[in-house]
Amino acid sequence: MKDLKKRNKTSWDKSHSWYQNLVGEKGHYYHQSIIIPKILDLLKIKEKDSLLDLGCGQGVLSRALPKTISYFGLDLSPNLIKSAKELSPKNFSFQVADVTKNLPLDKKDFDHVCIVLALQNISDGEKVILNAAKHLKEKGKLVIVLNHPCFRIPRYSFWEVDRNQKIEYRRLNLYMGSIEIPLLANPSLKEKSKILYSYHNPLSVYSKWLKEAGFLIENIDELVSDKKSEGACAKMEDKARNEFPLFLTIKALKIS
Repeated sequence: MKDLKKRNKTSWDKSHSWYQNLVGEKGHYYHQSIIIPKILDLLKIKEKDSLLDLGCGQGVLSRALPKTISYFGLDLSPNLIKSAKELSPKNFSFQVADVTKNLPLDKKDFDHVCIVLALQNISDGEKVILNAAKHLKEKGKLVIVLNHPCFRIPRYSFWEVDRNQKIEYRRLNLYMGSIEIPLLANPSLKEKSKILYSYHNPLSVYSKWLKEAGFLIENIDELVSDKKSEGACAKMEDKARNEFPLFLTIKALKIS
C-alpha cells in the first residue's frame, strides 16, 4: 500500500465518488451514445475472445461486453476497482494495479487491449502502450480512446464566437508541447476541490509510442457529439459541434 500511495498523483481514487456519480452503471451520455458503440464496432468481439482493459476505472466498458469473453480490468484506484467488482459480471476479473509497471498477469496472448479515456490521465503513457504490446497476441488489437488531443486540451483550448462571421470556433493556446495539467475535480469547491492531473501530448507522440512498441496503426476515427442545440444560436453551435470532434479513437495491430 505504501508504494501505491507514492503513485497516487495519477490515481482518481480520491475522486471516486464524483466519478462514480458521473459515469454510473451504464456510463455517461457519451459512453453510451458514441464511445462504447465505436469500440464494439472496431473490435468485433467474438464470444470466446479475451480482453485486457487498462485503466478500467469502475468497469464501464466491461458491462457492454459479452459475458462469455475472458475479461481482465486493471486500475490504480482501489475504490474504482471495488465499484467495478460490484457492478460488473461476476466472472470478470478486476485488480488494483499500476498499469505503467509490470502487470500482475501471466497471460501474454489477449485478443484485445482497450485504454478508454485513461491514457490522457497517466503521466507515463508510453509505458501503458508497452504493457499493451507485452500482453497482446500477434495481430492482437489495441483500441485507444482519447479526448481529442488536437481540440480538447484542458485549460488551453476554448470555445469562442466570432460575431462578425457568426461562427463558433476553437481557440488553442498550445498543441505541440507535452505538458502536465492540474485540474479541479469540482471547480465549484475552488481550493477545497480534489486535484486531478491530465497529460497532453500531440498526435505525433502517440504515433511514436505505438511504432516503438511494435504496433501498426490501422485506422484513426474522430467522433463528434450527436447533441443538438436549441435557441437563437442553435445553427451556429450545431455547425461547430460537427466541425470539432470530441474524441479520437486509434485502432492498432501488434505486428512485432
